[in-house]
Parts: sequence; structure tokens; C-alpha cells
Amino acid sequence: MPSFDSLFNAFVTILVTIDPPGLAPLFLAVTRGMNREERQQVSVRASTIGFLVMALFAVAGASILSVFGITLPAFRVAGGFLLFFIAFEMVFERRQDRKEKIGDVAITKDMIHNIAAFPLAIPLIAGPGAISATVLLSGSFQGFGAQAALVGIIFACLAITYLVFVLAERIDRILGQTGRSILTRLLGVILAALAVQFVADGIKALMAG
Repeated sequence: MPSFDSLFNAFVTILVTIDPPGLAPLFLAVTRGMNREERQQVSVRASTIGFLVMALFAVAGASILSVFGITLPAFRVAGGFLLFFIAFEMVFERRQDRKEKIGDVAITKDMIHNIAAFPLAIPLIAGPGAISATVLLSGSFQGFGAQAALVGIIFACLAITYLVFVLAERIDRILGQTGRSILTRLLGVILAALAVQFVADGIKALMAG
């Protein structure tokens, strides 16, 4: 089984890339006009789809890479750069602007019945950053027990995301614009540090190979 530090780092990495607090106002935007029961159904479906997608990459990430002839160290470097770019967007609030544009597109197309799958589950929950982080982490979680632990971490992160959706109105009201801005920037700095570590580990493995 992985160490506590590895488990904690995996939890933080996945949670930060999903960014549940940042999704709260977007959830309210794309479910505008729905009653509480309808929002509850969207919350459950979006969280379930997001979990299934990320769990698939947690279990079969290495196999998916091997089909394309990509080594894990190479993906670790590339994924680290991608996560760093996402962290950069979080610090300078560009990611939130892009997410809001995705939400606006969904509303204008009136995709109420499919809103849980798109844009909530994909790409807002299980987006490129979260999927990349999951595949990167899967390389360090080898064996049935370790993979089960990683899937459990993903489940915990999606459970938190579900709770954020359920409490979206309260969270958005408590944090406000300033609170969301500060929290997003703080999470961005943490993600940037984790991204640099991924790149460093990947380069070290490539040089050793």
C-alpha cells in the first residue's frame, strides 16, 4: 500500500484539479431555472459520470498510454506541464472565465437533460487536468490494493464535489467573489508546486532509462 504522504498528495492533486469551490457558481449557472429536486438529480448524475470516467483512467491509464506507445515518464513530464498551465490559469483567473463560457454555451443550447454529462461531468469535473493527474498518479499506485486506494481517493473527491453542488447556493453566498478569488489562487499555487514535482520525477525517470 502507498504511504500516507502519497495518499494525501494524490487526494490534494485530484481535489485541486477538480476545484469544487470553483464549480459551485458554475453549477448554479448551468442549472438555472431548475428546482431543488432537479438540481439534486443533476448533482448525482454529474458526480457519478465524473467518478466513472476518472476511475477508468485510474485503473487503465497505463494501458491506454501503452496503446499509443507513450511511456509513463514521458506522460509525467507532459502532464506536469499541463497541470502547471492549469495552475497558471487558476492564479490569474483565466480558467474560471473559460469555464463560465462553457457554461454559457450549454445554457444557450438548452441542454437541460444532458447538462449532467456535459458540461458538468465532462469537461468541468473530469477535464483534461483531472484526467492527466489521475493517469500520472496511477503510475505510482501499482497493484490491486494501491489502485483500489486511488479509486477510493477519487470517490472521496467526487463525494466532496457532490456536497458542494448540493450546498452550492450557500457556498457561493459565503465565499462571495473575493473569497472564491483568494481560494482559487491559493489552490493554483499548490497545484503549480505539485506540477513541478511531476515534471522533475518524469525527467529523472527518463534520464535513468
